[in-house]
Amino acid sequence: MSSGNSIDEKTAAHVEKGDVLHAEVLKDNALLNDAFDGENHEHQETVWQAAKSHPMACLWAFIMCFTIVMESFDMFLNGNFVALPSFAKRYGVLVDGKYTIPTKWQSALFQSGQCGAFVGVFLAGPITNRIGYRWTTIVALLLMNATIFVSFFADSLAVLTVGQALEGVPWGLFIANSPAYASEVVPLALRGAVTSTLQMSWSIGSIIVAAATLGYNKRDDEWSWRVPLALQWIFPTPLLIFIFFAPESPWWLARRGRKEEALNSVRRLSSKTEDPAQKLAMIERTVEIEAAQGGDPTLLDLFRGTDRRRTIIICLMYASQNFAGNLIANQATFFFEQAGIASDRAFQLNLINSCLQFVANVLALPLSAWFGRRTIYLWGTAINVMFLFILGICASVKQTQSTSFAQACLGVIISFVFAGAMGPSSYTTISETSSVRLRALSTGVGRAAYYVAEIPMIYLASQMLNATGWNLAGKCGFVWGGTALVCWILAYFGLPELKHRSYREIDILFHRKVPARKFKSTVIDVKENE
Repeated sequence: MSSGNSIDEKTAAHVEKGDVLHAEVLKDNALLNDAFDGENHEHQETVWQAAKSHPMACLWAFIMCFTIVMESFDMFLNGNFVALPSFAKRYGVLVDGKYTIPTKWQSALFQSGQCGAFVGVFLAGPITNRIGYRWTTIVALLLMNATIFVSFFADSLAVLTVGQALEGVPWGLFIANSPAYASEVVPLALRGAVTSTLQMSWSIGSIIVAAATLGYNKRDDEWSWRVPLALQWIFPTPLLIFIFFAPESPWWLARRGRKEEALNSVRRLSSKTEDPAQKLAMIERTVEIEAAQGGDPTLLDLFRGTDRRRTIIICLMYASQNFAGNLIANQATFFFEQAGIASDRAFQLNLINSCLQFVANVLALPLSAWFGRRTIYLWGTAINVMFLFILGICASVKQTQSTSFAQACLGVIISFVFAGAMGPSSYTTISETSSVRLRALSTGVGRAAYYVAEIPMIYLASQMLNATGWNLAGKCGFVWGGTALVCWILAYFGLPELKHRSYREIDILFHRKVPARKFKSTVIDVKENE
């Protein structure tokens, strides 16, 4: 009998047996042995081996992560609107012979989408737990298509602000589900690489925005901003079609007790030489270990027992993205102008900055295979702390053309480091830290923490850069350098190393209350359940 037939027969037997003994997987030796073998196989695979044997898992994970391009597109678009001469002339006020958008409306445009997304991330958990990652994303894409109409036809800053708030709701669904889905459909060796592509989607969105606004910034009519707004319709429909045919996460299906569908999903995501029964048994084992610790997941569970620590780590990792120079990247064009760069050159520099961020994202993929998440985050943050303080110093001396150029270059370097280090490693850590049972809820609450931190920080950033505010320009480096230093200290003492750890091992490490700096060195046997 061929090896393939043996695997199929074994799988069929596992499903038939498992349908009856789903809750007994921890007591059945045959199922446990399959779980041991499945986990050992994942530990033995290298990144390259896993990528070659799981091409479809990589594809579906990337497509789901690509939904983030829509939030990225709009975030960077708003940042560029305030720098568009025609937009500023239409909706701004005259300050020192130059039109500028008042600080309150600048903040409103930046914050409205995040307020909508704040609502979306809280809806994501309950909706996903009920209908799954796939259908939740499809609903969000339909909603995205509809809400773009409000922004496109807006004829005032007030209506545009409302449109951004409505668009924010599906953003929240995308950002809550993407890292969770991506981390669940790929094998252990690929978790770091595929979740890093979330940051790549941000860069792709910024490149499209930078190119579109560069091409239209010289127009003196409403189409200079309406055409870039219309470009948002490029993404939802094609993504909707792809995701309709995507497999649901086998982990979500196993949690819902839909074993046969979970097995079909594993087959679609795995290689032909892999035993689906072993992987399904591994999934069931982890699901049952977690189920024994609690019933149906609720938001309150995130703040009980060892899950409280995991929730705090996720929230701090998400929130810290706003404190290490990322807001300079989000408002790059406006920052370049405030640093003394001419408007047209600022748009060109923004496109270069966006392309360099994409290069940094690509470099982050092998980086995640060579180094741990904790190592990448700590070193990346330390480097940016240094550059942010240098930026502040450059802005504090007598200003010349050279100091303006230096500030612009430092802004690009800070964005590059964030895109290659803290950004990708944050998404990986967020997707791995939560328990499987609470993942849909914890990624949503974690992203909510991001918006809680970002909304006031956007106001602060606008106030620091705007000529009608504090007009600090590059001196904001002192502020962001200080906040980034606080992030580094918190991460040094609280951020665990989760590379090469299965979800079962991560559960055990948190359950045993292992200190963050000892996660890497602690040995967990494959047969241990608690």
